[in-house]
Amino acid sequence: MRTILLIAIASTFCSCRLNVGSEAPGAGERVKPDLADTTELHLKNLHQLTYGGNNTKPHFSYNHRNVVFQSDFHKWGVTCDQVFIFDLAHAEHDTAIPHMLSTGLGTTADCYFMQDGGHIVYASSHLSDENCLHPIPWKAKNGQYLKGLHDDHDIFVTNLNGKPTEQLTSSPGYDAEAKTSPKGNKIVFTSNRSGDPELYTMNIDGSDVKRITNRIGYDGVASFSPDGSKLVFQSTRPKTKEAIENYRSLLKQGLVDQTHTEIYTCNADGTNLRQVTALGKTNLHPFYHPGGKKIIFSSNHRSEQNDGYQLFTINDDGSNLEQITSESTFNAFPMFSFDGKKLIFCSKRNNGGTQQINIFVADWVD
Repeated sequence: MRTILLIAIASTFCSCRLNVGSEAPGAGERVKPDLADTTELHLKNLHQLTYGGNNTKPHFSYNHRNVVFQSDFHKWGVTCDQVFIFDLAHAEHDTAIPHMLSTGLGTTADCYFMQDGGHIVYASSHLSDENCLHPIPWKAKNGQYLKGLHDDHDIFVTNLNGKPTEQLTSSPGYDAEAKTSPKGNKIVFTSNRSGDPELYTMNIDGSDVKRITNRIGYDGVASFSPDGSKLVFQSTRPKTKEAIENYRSLLKQGLVDQTHTEIYTCNADGTNLRQVTALGKTNLHPFYHPGGKKIIFSSNHRSEQNDGYQLFTINDDGSNLEQITSESTFNAFPMFSFDGKKLIFCSKRNNGGTQQINIFVADWVD
């Protein structure tokens, strides 16, 4: 049954053209001069790459030619997050359904290129449950910003044809948020195998797993510095008795509260842990600039309503905070190209007043 379904999915994604009507303007309408706010001085030639659904976590290939990302766009034949790839040179004007790299089963979480350019690493629940996992609301009724740590997720490698080649983790619990080192030898990921979501590293074949962090709180969305010597990540570090009790209560439900999250760095072996931000509220999705000193991230610390996420940069010593975006209420998941010439990120701008999240790319101006 699974084989038949996969063949059907593959056939659909190889042959169909996208007919999206008003949700996706024609190729001639896609470049809009007002996509970047006039105050967004670091962004030049901003282009929208997706039109519809929720498209998140875009990542450049090491040669900057391709982008992998997650999408739940139902007009692409999916109902929950799956991993897609497009050629960056043609994505802006291509109305075809992007090629899907994940199986189409279960739910994926995170995707990232391996250094060879011919494979990606991603997390998926397809072996445990072929159905979509129940989504976790980003904002709960009590104002908490929650993230789900589904125990069904494991980390896989697939080639660019979408054929899984290797399963890297199989421990009980949540294994996800994997990113590779620019050196090509290591993968950093988050796992709750110890009972608390911590950072781990492993070789690219899944061997030599080492725990990197060991303090109570969620440590996640880590990535390597350009030389592979450091990690930058987001973390919740509850300190009061009440905060710790609330954290542990949610964790038993497979949830973490990201309402109070800050950015940290450490050496790739876990030593020299340093807190970079102390901004309050929610600070997410950090990524190093190729220069190795500056970090870009998403934050709502300047929003009165807690729902205005903009991109900021900060030096990794905590100095020189600068706001990068100012358009729309949601800008997140930023990544610099490895040559530092482009920035890719997700935003709710230009979505017609809907809640759709799309992918944008711009030339980066220092």
